[in-house]
Amino acid sequence: MTKPDGLLVDIAAMVESGGSNQMPLTVVVPGAVITGRLAPESVWRQRVAEVLEASEHLKPFASLFATDAAGPNSRTAPGTGPTYLHLHVARILQGSFGLPHTGGMYRIAIADISSWTVGDLSYSDQ
Repeated sequence: MTKPDGLLVDIAAMVESGGSNQMPLTVVVPGAVITGRLAPESVWRQRVAEVLEASEHLKPFASLFATDAAGPNSRTAPGTGPTYLHLHVARILQGSFGLPHTGGMYRIAIADISSWTVGDLSYSDQ
């Protein structure tokens, strides 16, 4: 989107302010359709830090995602809306499959979203 959709920015801001991680959303970005649940950036960062911390090889990167070590990156200036969406239990939809099977953590620039819908699209493992 050349100019991010104001409604999508408002939804992201509401998720950020309310701390909810239950808002299902599907977005279209160049080359992918991604479906999952919106999470506040702090919750998303904490979960990514936990996953990295549990990995012997990736543990040094965990501190980059710790919420107290890094301030919010979703806002470009005070008083502006979020510029990124943070999705968890998210999947890239590829044909009839959702990747990864267990769901992943995605950070998506709102400016890169060409279309979106409330709700997560189902897929089939058959």
